[in-house]
Order: sequence, then structure tokens, then C-alpha cells
Amino acid sequence: MKKLLLLFVAAFCVFAANAQPPKDTAYIRNHYTKMEKYITMRDGKQLFTSIYLPKDQSKKYPILMTRTPYTVSPYGENNYRKSLGQNSLLLEEGFIFVYQDVRGKWMSEGDFVDVRPNIDNKKGKQQVDESSDTYDTIDWLIKNLPNNNGKVGIEGISYPGFYSTASLPNAHPALKAVSPQAPVTDWFIGDDFHHNGALFIMDAFSFITSFGVPRPKPIIPAQFKTAIKFKYADNYKFYLNLGALPNYKKNYFGDSVKFWNDMMAHPNYDSFWKDMNIRPHLKNLTPATMVVGGFFDAEDCFGALHVFDAIEKQNPAAHKNILVMGPWFHGGWESVDIQHFGDQDFGSNTSKWFRENLELPFFKYYLKGEGEMDLPKAAIYISGSNEWKKFSKWPPENSTEKTLYFHANGKLSFDAPTGNENFDEYVSDPNTPVPYQDGVQSHRTREYMLDDQRFAGRRPDVKVYQTDTLTSDITLTGPVVADLFSSISTTDADYVVKLIDVFPDNYPNPTPNPKNVTMAGYEMLVRGEIFRGKFRNSFEKPEPFVPGKITEVKYNLPDVGHTFRKGHRIMIQVQNSWFPLADRNPQQFEDINQAKDSDFQKSTIRIYHDAQNKSSVKVTVLQ
Repeated sequence: MKKLLLLFVAAFCVFAANAQPPKDTAYIRNHYTKMEKYITMRDGKQLFTSIYLPKDQSKKYPILMTRTPYTVSPYGENNYRKSLGQNSLLLEEGFIFVYQDVRGKWMSEGDFVDVRPNIDNKKGKQQVDESSDTYDTIDWLIKNLPNNNGKVGIEGISYPGFYSTASLPNAHPALKAVSPQAPVTDWFIGDDFHHNGALFIMDAFSFITSFGVPRPKPIIPAQFKTAIKFKYADNYKFYLNLGALPNYKKNYFGDSVKFWNDMMAHPNYDSFWKDMNIRPHLKNLTPATMVVGGFFDAEDCFGALHVFDAIEKQNPAAHKNILVMGPWFHGGWESVDIQHFGDQDFGSNTSKWFRENLELPFFKYYLKGEGEMDLPKAAIYISGSNEWKKFSKWPPENSTEKTLYFHANGKLSFDAPTGNENFDEYVSDPNTPVPYQDGVQSHRTREYMLDDQRFAGRRPDVKVYQTDTLTSDITLTGPVVADLFSSISTTDADYVVKLIDVFPDNYPNPTPNPKNVTMAGYEMLVRGEIFRGKFRNSFEKPEPFVPGKITEVKYNLPDVGHTFRKGHRIMIQVQNSWFPLADRNPQQFEDINQAKDSDFQKSTIRIYHDAQNKSSVKVTVLQ
């Protein structure tokens, strides 16, 4: 069980301490003194906190803190971490490093609540949230740690990214700089558990079988013995055989996992999900913010883009808010060297550039008063052309919305269709769903986010539209909006839209080529996203489709930063399942969380592309 939990933590937390070149414990012991403290919150609960103080006491240091549900391990004042901070440059720079088990996790007291809702107007000391716990922790640190300079920064990736975001409302005056990185933000609309109402079943199941199991009392990881066992070699086969969602509780969870029960009881975007959304509370902020994300992050690409956007829209223009988006998987910006990811070569060490030119200067300026604050509003890596671009806003001012229209015979063009009633028809069968990736996988891969899509385009239930060969480069920097006109023979369906870069037929293979990848004609996924059709008008109040009626399904995909080079083509693929990334839609209007195995049925899908029903994808083109 311990091994399962540690594997899970590594996959979902992705701390840089594991990704950076590790210092051995001797280095940390020689330069830092470790202490462990229980810090009392306003309601009397105590949170376990691990503190590393520089031994050089000749100067004062700022505090750099991470609050986490994934354990501050190792425990014991004589047991030291191998690295401090997400960025090894921060360790060398010198900070007081603080790690805290959040309320109700591991060695901290209290009850744990997933993505605990923020309380704006607290009434009494018993009303607490992550903002108040952060405030109380900072207050204790500033008043009790020797040689601190009175300034605090917070960083965190993924779930710790949420705790970073949650520190911002009503922040302690000493909190000067916060970096939410791939922050968990909205578990119904775009992060981890759901995308546009469709349950991301592989991530949800893997997460809940360990993280969702209750802690009987304050414990360390070595004492955790209750993770739910599961094993499979073929994820497609495993989840297809498992069947409808009620079977997960029947076969694995029972009543042991509260969050699964809660999730199944809330199939729509009601107050349960809305209260978990931190974005409406990101107003009147005082700490500077650097929001970091990866365009190819399989877990929380949505979170980075939307936390940045919420801060931009709800705070004065003078508030320092920075967006960084690179060609990274989840937490990849803190990995040693991200020049290659999947089959793509980005031409340089993009993660090293981020750490040296963005992350370190950000914390040095706001916590130490060193250097110049000349960081851009948005630092964006453009894949395809493989270059960093700096913008004064995001999306860039010098960009414009253009529309790629579907046409007959699989054509795609910036020119609108002019003909009458024209459509593509095919059958979507949830019992043979379209796989999210080619081959057989034993787990959800991270490479699917930019992997070759030729396997999907060969299926009859995937419709393909592509442009002629491009005569000049086209760079997309910003939102992507799918706008489909479709009819179905049933009362519900999912829609998956994928934006793809088609390489030329004479594109050379990489050297060396250990995976024997054929790059000629490669179809690189730039962006894909799913949408549960019944939510097309409202996530709060789903509506059935009228069989045979042409219906508009319009939804946002996460932003992109990519250049389609001269000689390439732009492709759009449309399909109605993405399995087992997302759960299957029975294709009839019902509460899918309570569906039966017998409910899944075929649906005849039509995608229209004529003068009246212009199915399209809107993109943001850099001028």
C-alpha cells in the first residue's frame, strides 16, 4: 500500500524536489537546521509544519512556503529532504523553507475537505478555510522564526497550486509573492475530475483509490495501509469491462470513499461544485502573482489559464500578475531538461529557461528586493516555431479571431461554406468507444496531449477536416472555440474536437530515433477537449437533444500557443468518445452517474457544414 501511495503522490504532485538534480541530505544538513512545529489555527486546530532555517545567521531571509495534502515527508527533525523548493536555484539562493500538511491530512489536526470552499465573510473563529489557515500560519512564522525578513512567498504545483491560489484572498500583509502552478481550480468544468461535465474516469479512479480513503487519525505515510487495490495492464479493456459508473462503488469503493459518493450525488454544476471554485474570490489582491502552466498538461491546463484570467479581470491594472505557459506536461517546468516531450523536440531546455529567467527573478525581486521587475505580462512558448514570446497582455493585442470552417469531402478552410444541406454522417457506439491514444497502455499517459492522431482518423466514427498545404506560417496565440452544428438520433452525446498539426509527407525522422517514429505525415495533437452535449445551454440545467434536430454545440477549448509552419496542414478531428480518458456517455438523456450497463446505445451523428449550419473552429491568430 505504501508503494501505491508513493507512486500516486509522485504522479499527481510532481514536486521539483524529485525532478531537479537532487542534493544529498548532507548538503541540506550542512546548510540548514530543521525544526518541526505544530502551529495553532484560530479555531484551536494544530497544523504540522516542517521548517528549514539557513545556518548562516549573518543575514535575514524571506520565507518560502508550500502547503500540501501530499505530506511534508520525511518526518522527524533528524530526517532531512534531499532538496528544498521546487527550483534548485531557490535552494542555492537561500530562503527559509516551510512545508505544511494542510488541515486534516497526514500529521495535521482537523477534518480534510477537498478543495475547501473559501468563506469571504467569516463569522467567528470557528469559520475557517485555506485562506485563514495560511494567514494564521504566516502570522506565527513571522513572529517566531529567527532571522526572517518579514516577507513570505508561496509556491505549489497541482493540488498545492490550489493552496497557493487560496492564500490570495484576504492575504496576510507579509505575503508578497505567490506562484500558483497548474493549480486545481474547477473540478467540474476543466481540471482533473471533469472537463465540461464529462468525468475523466482514469484520473478520478486512480486519485480516489488512494487519496480519497479516509485517514483514521494523524499518521505518516508509512502507517497508511488502506489504499484500495486495483491492477490492470490494458486501461481500455479494464474500464470498458468495468462498465457503468455505479459498478465502481459496487466493485471497489463501497462506502469507504466519501468524495466518490458526493461526486455521484452531484451530476450537474450545482453549489457543491461552484463553492469549490476559488476564482470568484480572487479580488483586491495584494501579493504579486506568477501563474504557471503547461500547454500539454494532462491534469490542470485549465487551471493556470483561468486563474490568471480571473486575477486580470477582478483586480486593478497595477496589480502585478504574470502568466507563464510552456510546452510542458504536469509540473514539467521544474524538471531538469524539457527539450523533448513525447515525439517532439522543442529545440532548447525550456524548463531551465523558465527557472533562470522567470521563477528565480520573480521571488528574488518580491522577497529580497533584488534585481529588476521587468518580467512581461505573459511569457508564452510557441511550439512549432519553438520560441519564447513576451506579450503585454494575453491573448496578445496584435491577434485576431479567425474561423476555420468545415466543408464537404473533409476540407477545412477560412472561407465559409455556401452550399445547401451538407453533412457527414456516422455511427457512434459507446460499446466500441474511440480510444484516446494509440496502442495499449497500463496507465493514463501524459504524452497523449501532443501525440500522433493518425490512428483515430482511420476510424469510421471520427470525422476529419484539413486545410490545403499552408503557404505561410500561421501562429495561434489564445482561445480556441468549437462551434458545431449537429444532429443525433438519440437524446444525448459527447463531442470531442481536436486541433492537429499535420506534418509534411517528406518531414525527416529525428536522429537518433529510438522509438522508430515516422514523422512524415505525423498528426500532432495541439489541443483536444471534450464536451458533454446535454450541458450545451447550461451546466446547471442539462437538456436532452431532440432526435434528428440540428442543434448547435459551442464550447471553449483551453488556449494554445503554436505555429503551423509553411508546408504543414491544419486538421480538425471530431468524435464522440475519448476513452478511457473520459467516461462513456450512454447517448440517452439521463443521470450518467446512475446509469446501468444496459443503457448504452448507438447514435447516428451528423455534422453539418453548409451555408445555414456552419460547423467551425474559431482560433486566435497572431498578426
